[in-house]
Amino acid sequence: MNFPSKLIEDAVNEFAKLPGIGKKTALRLVMHLLKADVPTVKHFGETISRMRTDIKFCSTCHNLSDHDQCQVCLDPRRDKQLICVVSDFKDVIAVENTGQYKGTYHVLGGVISPIDGIGPDQLQIESLCKRVREDETKEVIMALDPTMEGDTTVFYVSKKLKDTKVRVTTLARGVSFGGELEYVDELTLARSIATRLPYENYLGKK
Repeated sequence: MNFPSKLIEDAVNEFAKLPGIGKKTALRLVMHLLKADVPTVKHFGETISRMRTDIKFCSTCHNLSDHDQCQVCLDPRRDKQLICVVSDFKDVIAVENTGQYKGTYHVLGGVISPIDGIGPDQLQIESLCKRVREDETKEVIMALDPTMEGDTTVFYVSKKLKDTKVRVTTLARGVSFGGELEYVDELTLARSIATRLPYENYLGKK
């Protein structure tokens, strides 16, 4: 692809680094910005830069936040004794979009995957155990992707929490094995949360 300007070429190459963006789509985005007024483009750039430099992780649940604690953890209407454990902040968005969940979250930052060199110590598992013990949590919903890595992580966490009185549950298998929560439709995900099972029951069916 030939460009009339090195500046345009550089901009296209940067946009093309984004997931799912090819050179043609990147060029359309660049041309759109070229047609916009300067203040609009400047605001666009500043917003992206500020997002990257100012974003924080919630000190309680490790979700993305603008402040030390996220909006969910600060919301007094949330059930603090109910924790939904997810692997990534994208899964928080997926569960929130169902409009059915009124508890809090805990973002692990991934799942146990020896092949990828990810062990328990690299995830926010210890902080979850600390929350459960200190806050007298009644239920932990393990809302991880239904994959081998996800199931391994659920098994490990349930073992870590075995000495507590917390009830560990998993999503009902309306979410197909091998799927990812962020791509599950909201109705299916809402039903999976509503009909969640005790983890011991799930083990018995495997």
